[in-house]
Amino acid sequence: MRKKTKTKLRRRTPAQIRQAIAADPEAHSTTAAFWKHAKVVLPTLKTIVTMRLDSDLLKWFRQHPGYQTRINAILRAYMQAHESV
Repeated sequence: MRKKTKTKLRRRTPAQIRQAIAADPEAHSTTAAFWKHAKVVLPTLKTIVTMRLDSDLLKWFRQHPGYQTRINAILRAYMQAHESV
């Protein structure tokens, strides 16, 4: 039998959630104009790889959740910047 756990979000009141959203500089309301041109983008499949990185580099990325996604985004931006070369 699985133990039920509560997430941080479930422990917050609706007022606390709204306050956290208002305090987040990256959270923005969407407008009708945004949705008029919005496109559904499905994530691409990921491939598991083993690579050697400098320890200090990996330590720096691991300071925040989602570091692998961030590394992927940086590599993708680099790739796209060099595709036209």
